[in-house]
Amino acid sequence: MGRQIIGIAANEVMDSGEVLHHLPVSYTPGGYVKAVQKAGGLPFVLPIGAEDLAKEYISQIDKLILAGGQDVSPKFYKQTQTVQGDYSEARDRFELALLEEALLQNKPVFAVCRGMQLMNVFFGGDLKQELRSFTKILHMQNPIPKEQPSHELLTQEDSILQQIYGAKTNVNSFHNQALNRVSSNLTESAFCSDGVIEAVENKPRRLLAVQWHPDFAFEVQPNEMTIFNYVVKKL
Repeated sequence: MGRQIIGIAANEVMDSGEVLHHLPVSYTPGGYVKAVQKAGGLPFVLPIGAEDLAKEYISQIDKLILAGGQDVSPKFYKQTQTVQGDYSEARDRFELALLEEALLQNKPVFAVCRGMQLMNVFFGGDLKQELRSFTKILHMQNPIPKEQPSHELLTQEDSILQQIYGAKTNVNSFHNQALNRVSSNLTESAFCSDGVIEAVENKPRRLLAVQWHPDFAFEVQPNEMTIFNYVVKKL
């Protein structure tokens, strides 16, 4: 059996002008690429594009990663925008199409941070647009280094996460929004000590999603490499 081809949904940013003359740049953070390679997979970056490209993209890969990034636009979960944020409706639409096609083709999906929020929205759930008013725990941990944990994680019994992390551990945190109403298609599998939902899964459909960033920490936190090994080899 050959290496698993892991599609990583990309982001897009406008170059500052110092290197690429103000051109748009398609990219994915290097942590995903390095962790997938270290786990024995072949990373395959999927640039934002037309929704009708999703079928062909998904047919070329074995598994899909939905990475972190912008906030999900509230229009996709039928709310009015109440806070200023960084949004990309083009990315939202393309990744929703990728997720739909991955499900149709029975391909596993691993979602991180924004990706977990988008997965919940896809299945009909919604989000807290501004998390700070719901908790005193710092979920946007700057200036704590990104590879260092900043809050406790409590995993649910019989979950995929408990197999990897045990009943309790600590993880990093870089999100302003959080899951609110969770879709009935997803099972809550880990929480912060303040009750914020930190992971969901759907074992039969091979879906796993986490709110923190293992891609920031896999080189120094062994469990964060373990989750990439699980995604590439078992999910």
